[in-house]
Amino acid sequence: MSPLAQPTLEGPLAAAQITHADIAYFADESVNLKREDAADFREQVRRLREKLDKYAADHPDYGLIKTLLSGSLAKGTALKTLNDIDVAFYVKADKVPKKETDLLEWLAERLREAYPQMKRDQIKPNHHSVCIKFAVSGLSVDVVPVEYKGDPDDRGYLFANDGGDPVLTSIPLHLAFIRKRKEQQKQHFAQVVRLVKWWVRLRKINDADFKLKSFMTELIVAHLADGGLSMGDYPAALEKVFTYIVKSRLKTRVAFADYYSASKLPVPTGKAIEIFDPVNETNNIASVYDDGHRQKIVAAAQDALEAIAEARFATTRGRAIECWQDVLGPSFRG
Repeated sequence: MSPLAQPTLEGPLAAAQITHADIAYFADESVNLKREDAADFREQVRRLREKLDKYAADHPDYGLIKTLLSGSLAKGTALKTLNDIDVAFYVKADKVPKKETDLLEWLAERLREAYPQMKRDQIKPNHHSVCIKFAVSGLSVDVVPVEYKGDPDDRGYLFANDGGDPVLTSIPLHLAFIRKRKEQQKQHFAQVVRLVKWWVRLRKINDADFKLKSFMTELIVAHLADGGLSMGDYPAALEKVFTYIVKSRLKTRVAFADYYSASKLPVPTGKAIEIFDPVNETNNIASVYDDGHRQKIVAAAQDALEAIAEARFATTRGRAIECWQDVLGPSFRG
């Protein structure tokens, strides 16, 4: 039987089923960042941003402009395991170093000046960002430099790909893109995104070579939502996400018409995966993924799909839970 088939089950099979309510409860308990924790993080970041914005205003010659909250906390798709928060720091492109390593070192020095009470190793360059580690709260903030050249909608350039040139993007438009999908499927769109991100997190724990970044995950789910996928039933929605990955093998080009027309997309790039930034038709956000990465994602999705199919026909609830643990991890208890 096709893994997409949804038979009507009775008796022991029906009693063994893992339901939407089971997944929703697990998500609330184990996957989602609690509302009060999110509020606390936002308050801490608000204070940091106020300090950095004041520092920028007090040092106009540095070319620092302003900060914006970005990433999963800003989008409302953060996991309970959130341990770092993204803040963009807009800088004037003509006043900062051009090379990424030099730019990060320069920004680290500016942040150390803004926080003279911190030890030097609490503020240090990271991958595409400068990490600020707060000793008391344990909070880590990744400050990402965004080169601003005067474009509207806070469009700016950031280093998103290893060894590549800065790419044009827009944090406010990204947030609006996600907000639109959240409004169309209140609660459920963001929840399915978080559940898939949770699955990705588990795959990375088990395989250091597994790659599927959060933004790609969000866009895959958004692509399916735009195609009519209703996400109000979490087991069914997850099954269809995995089915899409397996059937398409991630060889289907993914793009969105919110801010540009399909006619503006480049010709096929030859990259293993093509998923385009919703606000920049020239930026394939998966450009650094090779065919090996693609095959790992597809194989993992196939495993998840088979586990969900087996769970549907399990004769005991215990066996159904074991199958779902292959997808959601051992902390899932049904």
